[in-house]
Amino acid sequence: MSVRVLVADDQALVRAGFRKILEADPAIEVVGEAADGLEAVERSRAQVPDVILMDIRMPGLDGISATRRLSEELRDGPRVLVLTTFGLEEYVYEALRAGASGFLLKDVPPEQLISAVHVVARGDALLDPAITRSVIEAFASRPAARRELAERIEELTPRERDVFALVARGLSNAEIAGELVVGDGTVKTHVAHLLLKLGLRDRVQAVIYAYEAGVVQPGA
Repeated sequence: MSVRVLVADDQALVRAGFRKILEADPAIEVVGEAADGLEAVERSRAQVPDVILMDIRMPGLDGISATRRLSEELRDGPRVLVLTTFGLEEYVYEALRAGASGFLLKDVPPEQLISAVHVVARGDALLDPAITRSVIEAFASRPAARRELAERIEELTPRERDVFALVARGLSNAEIAGELVVGDGTVKTHVAHLLLKLGLRDRVQAVIYAYEAGVVQPGA
């Protein structure tokens, strides 16, 4: 089954370029385009894409607001892969908090863009290494951990808390399994349970939650 993609960008040439790159992969189907955030939300309802390539700066409803609306309205809706240019890294944190599952710079090689779409479609998180530092700096500048977030973590079992801490460090399921000496399936189950208990959509939101709750600290 192919990955259904919606391309949202206010520049027609950019949309056309992304479409051409993505359609070179027979496992990807571009099901539509949107010129602004509102159109992206409306077309997502109608065309049910698996992944949305979302620009940040668009007229009317911007990419961050559109991502937030999609996360609120469509719990099991499309994964959002945000694309940006250098100089806009300050939006990374808010985009991830809004529900984006990945972040890439617009000048990535075509093969990396295709790979990113597949990664996000699988439900995994993705951050361009070039902007990860900006995200960590944003975490570091946040207020002290909110008590209510930390208290909710107490609802997790000891093993789920162990897994949560390793997810927050960016480890994959296989790496977590190696750390804890358990099977991949066991880790996958723990991750699913902790996401459900904390009301989180995916691993990206789990990382954000962990930093805000004080489970991990920047530089740790």
